[in-house]
Amino acid sequence: MPTPEQILAGLADISNQWRLLAGFWHAYFGVLVVALLVGARLGKRGLGILLALPLLSVSALAWAHGNPFNGSLFALLGMGLMAIAVTLPHGDIGVGPPWAVVVGSSLFLFGWVYPHFLDTPSWLPYLYATPTGLIPCPTLSIVIGLSLALSGLDSRAWSWVLAAAGTFYGVFGAARLGVTIDWILLLGALMTATVVIAGANQPRSRSVGG
Repeated sequence: MPTPEQILAGLADISNQWRLLAGFWHAYFGVLVVALLVGARLGKRGLGILLALPLLSVSALAWAHGNPFNGSLFALLGMGLMAIAVTLPHGDIGVGPPWAVVVGSSLFLFGWVYPHFLDTPSWLPYLYATPTGLIPCPTLSIVIGLSLALSGLDSRAWSWVLAAAGTFYGVFGAARLGVTIDWILLLGALMTATVVIAGANQPRSRSVGG
């Protein structure tokens, strides 16, 4: 197992060497959110697959930068979520309760501007070059945030998998690596688990764009 210093150095290398790819993922999530807001009929299966793809990007970069643990775990996570996605029923994407939409949107924005690892003297790159789609915590923050706002795709399995991943990486990042802002990811993961336990992510009458 690499030391915390080695892990942090690897995450910083990925964050700063792959800024162009980070820009792509920001555009990707931006287009996805706009499509949802205008009522595009993506369907639960399609959206699930689209949300799982960035996790495979994290896996590939982890392998390329000598972190087989993250590489393996995010490969399993991405493929596992895709496997769940293809089993989801057809139908419109539901919207969670108002508090879940607020919390999910906040978690999404946190992942979008994730203020760690990026080496820049200006604030502007935080709007488009932070390492979402590159490293675990900001990527999970965006995926969990969108899932929370969208009623967990009406899937307990989907929500539980993301809650487990977010809990692990939130605790590991904050407690083991000393990246204290990762407690925010942990909070989002725990709220996702709370929604599942409370049964609040059951299908709702209101759909995206409805």
